[in-house]
Amino acid sequence: MNAIIIEDENLIAKELQYNLSQIAPDVKVINVLPSLKTSFKWFMENAEPDLIFADIQLSDGVSFEIFERFNLKCPIIFTTAYDEYAIKAFKVNGTDYLLKPLDIDELKKAINKARDIVQSKSEYPKDMQQLLHLITNPTASMGYKEKFIVKHRNNWIPILTKDIACFYRENLNYFMTFSGEKYILDFTTLEEVEELLDPTIYYRANRQSIVHVDAIQSIKPQGNQKLTLELKAPLNMQQDISRDKAPGFKKWFER
Repeated sequence: MNAIIIEDENLIAKELQYNLSQIAPDVKVINVLPSLKTSFKWFMENAEPDLIFADIQLSDGVSFEIFERFNLKCPIIFTTAYDEYAIKAFKVNGTDYLLKPLDIDELKKAINKARDIVQSKSEYPKDMQQLLHLITNPTASMGYKEKFIVKHRNNWIPILTKDIACFYRENLNYFMTFSGEKYILDFTTLEEVEELLDPTIYYRANRQSIVHVDAIQSIKPQGNQKLTLELKAPLNMQQDISRDKAPGFKKWFER
């Protein structure tokens, strides 16, 4: 199968090529496209490949724009550091969605799925354009939680989600507002909370915290390629971003 990689991180593209050579030698990478601009030009001048590996957030936009412009019918495997997108929406015939760093077993499964589609000559899902619209316009397709109800002095009070600067876990799950007020969350895990939040506004920094984009005062690079977030007063908190998540965070923060 002839494949195209759409990826703006050169090292990640090379690693994917190496992994493909080891686990799927029948997949031949014929080109690596680092941007929307080069992708548009390539698809205008070349025949459709058998398979596409595509990062979502590129340096000059999101790769969804490629699939909205060109009526492609080959399977697409999205590879991204973002876990905020609606993963389940991509688990349809013809597509898959893998989180970076890529798990080899998951990559094998995705390639096997794509291979079956190519061999059976199945078409690119007819509802994919609708899915792409829903993913690129999430607020139009899903209702993110607008407020949380919390217990305060024997009363239940509403706190607007937009006023919450940080969700974090200590012995229990808490959140803190921009004004520094701290409340206990009536949720078992932060994973449950994360599913209710707008991913363009909130970022899962690590296992212990989810931060609002406007709560970030500064970002300090560490020698081990990790990042440390300094949250604004009165929060006065620091949150670490792992080396693996750092590239995805930087793209999210500077979008």
